[in-house]
Amino acid sequence: MMQWEEAAQGFAAMGSEARLQVLRCLIRAGSEGLLVGEIQQRSGIAPSTLAHHLKFLTGAGVVEQERNGRSTINRANFDQLEQLAGFILSECCADAQSEAKNDD
Repeated sequence: MMQWEEAAQGFAAMGSEARLQVLRCLIRAGSEGLLVGEIQQRSGIAPSTLAHHLKFLTGAGVVEQERNGRSTINRANFDQLEQLAGFILSECCADAQSEAKNDD
């Protein structure tokens, strides 16, 4: 089960418009992932800025990188993203359900 600190780090990594844009590019690409140049082309983010955003996303575990010769393939970490979604939604409607039981 995901801990508070890990969840906070994951959500913080997605806490900028540029990083969300990068992440969405990688989600759209699926399991094949994208090279840094491809992300740059699709997002229009300057290479030096993009490297910073990828480092932040990778550090939080929402993006994985794999060296392939001289290239680096970037992929969304779908398992981590699903855990983050589960973490934030795990308490969904809990208060409403307990209130409904109290009304019975």
